[in-house]
Amino acid sequence: MKQTKEPSRLSPASATTRAAHYVPWLVALVLPLVVDATTSGNLAYCLLWAFGAVGLASMWGYGGILSFGQTAFFGLAGYSYGIFTLNYGDAWFDSWLGLGAGLVVSVVAATLIGYMIFYGRIKGVFIGIVTLSVTLVLETFMSQTAGPQWAIGEARLNGYNGMGGMPPLTIPWPGGSLTLENASFYYLVLILLIVVYAAMRRLLDGTFGLTLIAIRENPQRAEMLGVDIRRHQLLVFVLGCTLGGLSGALYTIWGSYITPSTMGLTSAAMPVIWVATSGRKSIGGTILGTALLVWLSQNLAVYGSQYALILLGAILLIVVLAAPEGLLPFVARHLRRLQGRAAHDVPRGGACLKREEGKS
Repeated sequence: MKQTKEPSRLSPASATTRAAHYVPWLVALVLPLVVDATTSGNLAYCLLWAFGAVGLASMWGYGGILSFGQTAFFGLAGYSYGIFTLNYGDAWFDSWLGLGAGLVVSVVAATLIGYMIFYGRIKGVFIGIVTLSVTLVLETFMSQTAGPQWAIGEARLNGYNGMGGMPPLTIPWPGGSLTLENASFYYLVLILLIVVYAAMRRLLDGTFGLTLIAIRENPQRAEMLGVDIRRHQLLVFVLGCTLGGLSGALYTIWGSYITPSTMGLTSAAMPVIWVATSGRKSIGGTILGTALLVWLSQNLAVYGSQYALILLGAILLIVVLAAPEGLLPFVARHLRRLQGRAAHDVPRGGACLKREEGKS
């Protein structure tokens, strides 16, 4: 019996859409080959903020938890890295242990704060108020640590001026340690971002993500079905805040400094604007949108920081009024609609031609 070839499950439009998902990663991989070392370092700066944005997207887009605390954990991890490395040296393993210490501090702090929020039955907009309060309290406290008495071992906190002189990440290499800077640091950030993206897609597209969506849509019904909603909310909160801490540690490594201003009110609002603009239910869109908005802000900041803030405020206003799901999902949805219309018109035209030929 003749076997027929099984048709592909993916339509041409679906295959094109799936292939398009890999294009930004391929472009990111080849960028350092066509730009200079300084530009590679600046591109790494744009990418490192995406970790915190992805963490907020997982909390907000899937769990319905709007948090203004990403920069609090950003600062905690950054200061932890500086305190650890300034006290224990700049050997290659010390710098990596400092990165791990920053993440551990973020996990512990997020667990304590999240436990008080979710097991204390705080809901809705009050979560944003509590997390914003934590952020501002940390900024205020770190800003007044200017005296010589504010030191942890060899690390002085330096108040509003912040900490500086932290060693970069290094790896063992023949002939001596290799410092990760510019292009090499860019590839480190990119590899970590790819790993985080793949892990978050797998986690949020699975049972855990579906459970979070059920809690977001109807927490009472989810709890009646036996879902431990507070445990799931705490887990996604800790995960998202830890990613914010990863951004802070990488930022400190990139610039060898950290200041309390990274936890200020303006800084706390930035991740919310990035995620709202990019689409809080799209992890890939959040990464791409955050990198583009940070890059745009950096270029506008050359002419004055107020221009960047005005532009981001205008973009947020447009998104809220015209595309509440985010600009990137809005554009993608309309492109798919146009592509579907084009694909639908082709067979219709062919059928008309055949009908006319039959009549003649």
